[in-house]
Amino acid sequence: MFDFREILSVTLILFSVIDILGSIPIVINLRKKVGHIQSGKATVVAGVLMVLFLVLGKSILQLFGIGVEDFAIAGALIIFALGAEMILGIEIFKPDPAAGSTSTSIVPIAFPLIAGAGTLTTILTLKAEFSQANIAVGIILNLIIIFVVLKSTNWLERKLGKTGLDVLRRIFGIILLSIAIKIFKSNVFPEMQ
Repeated sequence: MFDFREILSVTLILFSVIDILGSIPIVINLRKKVGHIQSGKATVVAGVLMVLFLVLGKSILQLFGIGVEDFAIAGALIIFALGAEMILGIEIFKPDPAAGSTSTSIVPIAFPLIAGAGTLTTILTLKAEFSQANIAVGIILNLIIIFVVLKSTNWLERKLGKTGLDVLRRIFGIILLSIAIKIFKSNVFPEMQ
């Protein structure tokens, strides 16, 4: 039932798509706005979304008459907004004082940063090649890594310093913009791939 090679492949694929290490500047930036990020809640919500998509992904999208491409484009637009915010120093995602850190832990951290369009469409794609059980194990292993990284952002912020974080934020902002454009382009103009 469980295949170590499949689990390793799924884990590495999801790790590169989720790119939690690349999201560190975004998480730190959001934490500065709201004061605290609930790492456990963000990880659990992202995990629930990923498992739901593993089991019911296409059915959920079909229920709303949404194609995988439409879903990917919506996620690309949110990722683009996050990247623009990081590079330009503008504030698109304004914290809701009434919602506190719970809201920010879910949007945009759990979705779309962790369990975004790229991750969820990748999970749908992996189902064609790997068994559902091995994909589930790969998801769990990534959730453990995500939780550890989210819990370590204070320490990472201290180690990198203000200048290091600023440089990192702008670099990853450009990377996020590039990812958003790639997702958008591949779903709007598939013939350009």
